[in-house]
Amino acid sequence: MGTEHPDLADESALALKILVAGGFGVGKTTLVGAVSEIRPLRTEELLSEAGQSVDDTDGVDHKVTTTVAMDFGRITIRSGLSLYLFGTPGQNRFWFLWDELSQGALGAVVLADTRRLEDCFPAVDYFEHRGIPFVVAVNCFTGARSYGSDDVSRALDLDRGVPVVLCDARERDSGKEVLIRLVEYAGRMYTARLLDSVG
Repeated sequence: MGTEHPDLADESALALKILVAGGFGVGKTTLVGAVSEIRPLRTEELLSEAGQSVDDTDGVDHKVTTTVAMDFGRITIRSGLSLYLFGTPGQNRFWFLWDELSQGALGAVVLADTRRLEDCFPAVDYFEHRGIPFVVAVNCFTGARSYGSDDVSRALDLDRGVPVVLCDARERDSGKEVLIRLVEYAGRMYTARLLDSVG
């Protein structure tokens, strides 16, 4: 009989590593938690008095915790394709972790808040300089002025073709759409690079 052992992994299954980056308090932990089909791993700690002198909480006064290592989650996009999500810490004192986390990543989501757009510049620069495909996902916070994708692209001086997507990091379907756009974009980028290298 051709019965398959349930404990054996499907050899045709593909797992891709995705980073979720952006400034402090932009919604990275929220996005990973909203889309993950497993209980997400979180490394959040309470903000301390000692950190007040180094953490700029302007615009995120309600925030009481911060990611100190990474967030981790997993989502199946379709049969045979899963994404492993690694949420990076937002404060610059933790950026040394980014090099380790970015090893082997297919691409990245850079979360942005239009009220503090400059906070995502370091993430944009990081992925541009390392040639890692990324999309910018504007987390549409309640009460924030809304801007179109083209306006955000110009404000961030993005390379032509880098997708800018509006999203709600709290909503699973919205987050899933962002991830699908990233996988599609990264696929086109890697295909173009492969064709360039053999042409």
